[in-house]
Amino acid sequence: MSTGVIVDKAAFRRNLRHELEAIRGRWIWLVILGIAMVVFGTLAIGAPLIASVATAFTLGVLLLMGGAAQLVGAFWTRDWSGFFLVLMMGVLYIVVGLLMLNRPIEALEAMTLLVACGLMVGGLFRAIGSISYQFPQWGWVFVGGLIELALGIMIWMQWPAASLWVIGLFVGIDMIFSGWTWIMLGLRLRHLGSHLHHRHDATMVPPAHA
Repeated sequence: MSTGVIVDKAAFRRNLRHELEAIRGRWIWLVILGIAMVVFGTLAIGAPLIASVATAFTLGVLLLMGGAAQLVGAFWTRDWSGFFLVLMMGVLYIVVGLLMLNRPIEALEAMTLLVACGLMVGGLFRAIGSISYQFPQWGWVFVGGLIELALGIMIWMQWPAASLWVIGLFVGIDMIFSGWTWIMLGLRLRHLGSHLHHRHDATMVPPAHA
């Protein structure tokens, strides 16, 4: 059993290194992408209302596109038993997308309420689960659950006014963290490329003769 796990880990590492080597020449583009995401994330945090409305419009457009694709797929498979289910899902996507485009503030209020509920429920279950199982480092998970619960309660108490900034703030924070991830990955690929280059040069040096 342990031998199989070791083999799987070794194969995973080989595959991961092969994939990283395949894209290491494009590390600069990953860094540029990361910097752009950090910049736009910072702008989103600085102007959360604009970012929130832009998010609502973007989701509305995506829902419209998804609904149209669902309808086309439904009519292509009219003889399928799930035709009406796919058709209704497409109609629902389009209706919700139109509502988000026509009433973005109300859409933000609904999304903010869902975020608050998700934070409260997730934080509560995380705190209770950490106390119940008390796995290693459970204290940090418990504290994180309490913070998540408190954040959800705070958003709930400030709703609907919080809908003007919550979504944009969360999007900005997510973009910043994602941007830093891309930057670190790009720099890591650059380091990997230079490391492999030095190893290749070392293997090409002929051994010294006495």
